[in-house]
Amino acid sequence: MLTTVTDEESARTHAASHSVSLERGLSILDAFTGDRSVLGIADLARAVGLNKSTTHRYVATLTSLQYLQQDPETKKYFLGPRAVDLGFAAIDSMELTRVTGPLLQALADETGFTISVAVADGPDVVYVDRRRSSRRTSLAMDLNLHVGSRLPAYCTSMGKVLLAYRDPATLRQILDRTDMARRGPKTITNREQLLAALAKVRQTGIAVNDEELAPGLRSFSAPVRDRSGEVVAAINVAVYLTMAPTTVEALAGRLEAPLRRTAAEISRRLGYRPPA
Repeated sequence: MLTTVTDEESARTHAASHSVSLERGLSILDAFTGDRSVLGIADLARAVGLNKSTTHRYVATLTSLQYLQQDPETKKYFLGPRAVDLGFAAIDSMELTRVTGPLLQALADETGFTISVAVADGPDVVYVDRRRSSRRTSLAMDLNLHVGSRLPAYCTSMGKVLLAYRDPATLRQILDRTDMARRGPKTITNREQLLAALAKVRQTGIAVNDEELAPGLRSFSAPVRDRSGEVVAAINVAVYLTMAPTTVEALAGRLEAPLRRTAAEISRRLGYRPPA
């Protein structure tokens, strides 16, 4: 005998399995971003659409569980160790990071420079792996970046790779949300110029950042594809002018081949097979 489930019954079932309290608690955690890492109760209340007293109850619970911490001087809140642990656990669970480690380290040792891999998150890139050279005379640079760090996509080589392979509608939406502020002496602040640069990335398979993020910093990036052929990440090598005072063209001649080789091998291990 077949049982018919009405729309009303389906709605009741969904409501019964849906936790409003959990949703509100998670929305409070979600309000913290790279640009808004420290927030007060009023800030959080506005972000999640609750009144201050209700917000304070949720924040107090999250603080007691160490998902949030409070600055004793400003009384504002920031993400606590439990939230950070969750973020690292998510990154560690990604198939991508299980593949990249030894290959990034080999490339770092070969070139002497720090190698990173990042994924897209809206208008930003998020670092998911980062390896320094083990050479005694390493040319590695840091920039205070680490796994979990965010940077704007428009002014980074990995960001340009990840933007270049977006579909036009998604790219348009991302750029509409991007403040193309000047970050370095050669930052591209004009949308049409950025689109031209992204077209070049698609043509060459390599993105170049020549002092667009910070003075004296150059980087080169290549795409990483999954088994479907979609670009799911980008890998880069970053170089300070003080470490290699030469032209961009000379650096590209030295670094592009090993960078492409490593990106291709990561893609192969993720199941990607280039068309014959």
